[in-house]
Amino acid sequence: MPHAELTVGEVAERSGVATSTLRFYEKEGLITSRRTAGNQRRYQREVLRRVAFIRVAQRVGISLAMIRDALNLLPDERTPTREDWANLSAAWEEDLTTRILLLQQLRDSLTGCIGCGCLSISRCPLVNPEDRLGQYGPGPRTLRGFQEAPSGRQNLPLAEP
Repeated sequence: MPHAELTVGEVAERSGVATSTLRFYEKEGLITSRRTAGNQRRYQREVLRRVAFIRVAQRVGISLAMIRDALNLLPDERTPTREDWANLSAAWEEDLTTRILLLQQLRDSLTGCIGCGCLSISRCPLVNPEDRLGQYGPGPRTLRGFQEAPSGRQNLPLAEP
């Protein structure tokens, strides 16, 4: 006879997600559990579908913040249905299309990249087109986000959109 509720270990086993990940999802407000008198987590069986929804959305590149916002739109924290998935994925379509275009541009620019990560090569079409960062000295000038330029100059963007 199946249990009405699942332990964290049972959810982990059934969903293929580590117990630490389940605790993280709960901390982030993506799933909920109740606590027993002994302070053990107990999950409704429906949490399995919710975890699957989270994992699929993550796999296609949706951030946890966007997933949380989407799940918060569901009434009474219910489990997403096929119709919910269709509506939510349609809302994410523009973001995904933009990411796909950026990845295609990256893929098409990689032919000139030696992949060393130095970012100072004068021909780098990804981060340093026309060696615009060379004026600030040798070596990797930026690796991610923004880097303060020397001598109080303005911050430089990692790459032009």
